[in-house]
Amino acid sequence: MRSPFIQSAAGLAALVAGCAPATVVAPSQIPASLNPPAGQVVFLETLASGTQIYECAAKPDQPSVYEWTFRAPEAMLTDRMGRYLGKHYAGPTWEMRDGSAVVGEVRQRDPGPDPKSIPWLLLGAKSTSGTGMLGGTASIQRVATVGGLAPSEPCTAAQARQVVRVPYAAKYYFYRAAS
Repeated sequence: MRSPFIQSAAGLAALVAGCAPATVVAPSQIPASLNPPAGQVVFLETLASGTQIYECAAKPDQPSVYEWTFRAPEAMLTDRMGRYLGKHYAGPTWEMRDGSAVVGEVRQRDPGPDPKSIPWLLLGAKSTSGTGMLGGTASIQRVATVGGLAPSEPCTAAQARQVVRVPYAAKYYFYRAAS
């Protein structure tokens, strides 16, 4: 029979092992144009599930012509086990439970393999806040997208200001400078 101390130590070791972050591997099969700058390493993978928000609006250069205009993403970020990590919203901004956040700006686009899904992206960190998980982010990749494209039916003046939320999913990989 094992002593209570050994049983407790084994339980504690199992608990700590379960909380240890898994090694994150950079995605494969990514177009070269979406690779982050040299010297950056992947440190976090998140799965996004939510919507891409579009509004029917007049074209800026043709006020009598209307189109679906992208306004913002709205998604929940989880790990592979489905545990909530944070949220993704206008900016584009990724914000984690620990309060850290990064605002990105698009550097490169690739249509990705599915013409019925939003494009894959490489984004640079425009700004970061907080000292938590996203504090040192330098680049973000959006890949493995599903859905999220603007409605295929045209919008008209009668639909002006109508908002549509289109479901989407994606993987986001976060990179920082190698230490």
